[in-house]
Amino acid sequence: MSGEPEPGLQPEWLRPDQEQGDPILLTVDGQVFRVSARADAPGTYDFGWLSGPHEYGFGLSRSDGSVMSLAEMETAIREFLAEIDPATGYLAE
Repeated sequence: MSGEPEPGLQPEWLRPDQEQGDPILLTVDGQVFRVSARADAPGTYDFGWLSGPHEYGFGLSRSDGSVMSLAEMETAIREFLAEIDPATGYLAE
């Protein structure tokens, strides 16, 4: 085995600490989200927007079932927030 990193693998310190399916809290651009990995569906995550004006959020699934890094989760949250209509607090139409 070479000392070169394998593509697609994140260093341990970049991976979310989700032992036993515990959700994690992420604050991105002042907004708080609870991120939960689905135990029965590897690579599938539920993002609950805790600081939003409504009980709202989104889900993501990775086709290869791999673990998302914290940076990838933050990017997904930013993309979600960019689509929110500030007047309604929901996805823009």
